[in-house]
Amino acid sequence: MDKIDIEFLQTWVGRKNFVADDLNPFAARALAAALDHPTSPGKGDPLPPSWHWMYFLDTPSASGTGHDGHPKKGGFLPPVPLPRRMWAAGKLEITQSLMLGTPAMKKSTIRSVDLKEGKSGTLVFVTIEHALYQNDKLCILEEQNLVYRDMPTAPAPLPPGDAAPKDADWVKTIVPDPVLLFRFSALTYNGHRIHYDREYVTREEFYPALVVQGPLLATLLLDLVGAQVADKRVAKFSFRAVRPAFDTASFTVSGKREGDRVGLWTSDQEGFTGMTAQAVLV
Repeated sequence: MDKIDIEFLQTWVGRKNFVADDLNPFAARALAAALDHPTSPGKGDPLPPSWHWMYFLDTPSASGTGHDGHPKKGGFLPPVPLPRRMWAAGKLEITQSLMLGTPAMKKSTIRSVDLKEGKSGTLVFVTIEHALYQNDKLCILEEQNLVYRDMPTAPAPLPPGDAAPKDADWVKTIVPDPVLLFRFSALTYNGHRIHYDREYVTREEFYPALVVQGPLLATLLLDLVGAQVADKRVAKFSFRAVRPAFDTASFTVSGKREGDRVGLWTSDQEGFTGMTAQAVLV
């Protein structure tokens, strides 16, 4: 790999992108069905936390899509010359819910591009701020953290994980399958092949099975809060992916409430933490 010109990549800092969306209720209804919700939101209903990820989508053409299913390098995001891109963490501040069927606007800004050396090699971190407006009011302020790294050259076991907490107030078992992963990728226009192409994910990225999307895990954690707390709404939410989940085994989503703060996490069948998150209720 050639040396990364971080100063060139940092010229992307401050770049902006604007996307409008009418928030058609179809995507929300489809996700509700995919998650087996008992009710389905419609026009005029509030959009549940994180479900805005199905809207304001980047829609690269077939010729503008790379071999891995991601958009080709360049454009709004800096052309980081590392092949593997992951959505590693994020934060949401929700002032008010977006309403389905009402036009909205997303303003995105590249906030930082940083080069670091980790145990697994060279890493580039890109932080993006998304501000979502409806009726000229800021509804959601989001921070999205992307990490770029080299592609592995051979299969390797997952690194040792951290044991998940055992004092949850709420626990729900999720049984992922390729249909759920495919539907979530389709609804978010996510072409990354690790989520639906078993031959690609095992032979080229050397994962043992299809990878459950990080945003899907975060959405399932928020759904757990929504199912358990009916008299409050989520005002803040942050999450960090620490260990992947796969479609070949069930996992759990768990939460522990202390007043208006909720600690959240996923754990696999070995008891290792996959994603950690925190929610603040109002």
